[in-house]
Amino acid sequence: MGSSQELSFSPKRLEGKVAIITGGASGIGERAVRLFWSHGAKVIIADIQDAQGRAICDQLGDPHNVTYVRCDVSDEDDVRNVVDLAVDRFGGLDIMYNNAGVMDLAGTTSILTLEKEVLERTLRVNLVGAFLGTKHAARVMVPRRKGCILFTGSATASIACMTEHAYVASKRGILGLAQNVAAELGTHGIRVNCVSPYAVATNITKGVVVAGVAGDDEAAAMESFMSDAGNLKGVVLKADDVARAALFLASDEANYVSGLNLVVDGGFSISNPSVTMKFSEMNPLH
Repeated sequence: MGSSQELSFSPKRLEGKVAIITGGASGIGERAVRLFWSHGAKVIIADIQDAQGRAICDQLGDPHNVTYVRCDVSDEDDVRNVVDLAVDRFGGLDIMYNNAGVMDLAGTTSILTLEKEVLERTLRVNLVGAFLGTKHAARVMVPRRKGCILFTGSATASIACMTEHAYVASKRGILGLAQNVAAELGTHGIRVNCVSPYAVATNITKGVVVAGVAGDDEAAAMESFMSDAGNLKGVVLKADDVARAALFLASDEANYVSGLNLVVDGGFSISNPSVTMKFSEMNPLH
């Protein structure tokens, strides 16, 4: 039998790496901030939620390795400045996680009544923000010929579903951007990947399921609804699950993974729930 090399994983998978996480003050971004930091990364939280961002820094109690910077991802000067800060303070940038995103829940899901302003705002934050983060990360990564750029996409980029059109358009745009940039930056030794989750109960999903329900009850209602609608039963997708997928892609364990859309959706995008439901109605004992 041939010899085998034992696989080993560092207990701190991002030791010494420098990461920027946009939208890092809440939701998936917050969980990624805490997880990346716990694995040894120096993390810059880039967000417009000042109180939440500073509170995370205070809770972690590590001012030398975690910092909050106010950053509107749709403003190129803001994005340029946060990347320059990473270089000035920590000596470089290893991981750019383009995670910031919005979804309009006060409006409509119909193309007949969707306002142009809603589309433009959603694209400006979700897609243009991801573009700017990538552009300025690449600016400092290309000369070093190394680095990792990540995006938070969505399962809606893989399957059509009845949700807000502007959000879907922005997330499909992110996937196209990620794949195109991976093709270009791979020649410079830079990996580019996307994490595309099924629905997670976060701030941007408030009001999706149950109107008039607040706080923990709303999150529980959201999780229950999406779990029932999902393909993988008995499991509820959490922000931590998405953060762990991002951690893998950011780490050296994924050092030859690029151009990947890692869909964290329990098989939702490869299933046809309407057919499954109809089959169950016809065969109740199945």
